Amino acid sequence: MEVREAAQRWAEVWERGWREHDREAIEALYADERFGSSIPFASPSLATSFVSSRRQESATCEFGVPLVDGDRATVPWKGQTRLVDGGTEDLVGVSLLRFDDDGLIVEQRDIWVAR
Repeated sequence: MEVREAAQRWAEVWERGWREHDREAIEALYADERFGSSIPFASPSLATSFVSSRRQESATCEFGVPLVDGDRATVPWKGQTRLVDGGTEDLVGVSLLRFDDDGLIVEQRDIWVAR
């Protein structure tokens, strides 16, 4: 799969999956052997915590146009979640992605901030 197509698919599935709490759809974007990091100095893992968080009642989000170079893409995104306690949380970030030949994620690094 072409990387530009895979990156656009990633953004679209994540955007829908986060809103609909569809962890399975998001997990299907990733290769079995993968690396992920969103917290500096933490053990590598690939979490879909925004999607599966028990703190979130609902989410609105928007993913930007992927910037692609070789087997890598960068995708900006933002979201707002309504928390089960009635509060809200605003998030903004960028995901740095690397794809395999099948268009699946083999590496993801996220940089984000919440307010």
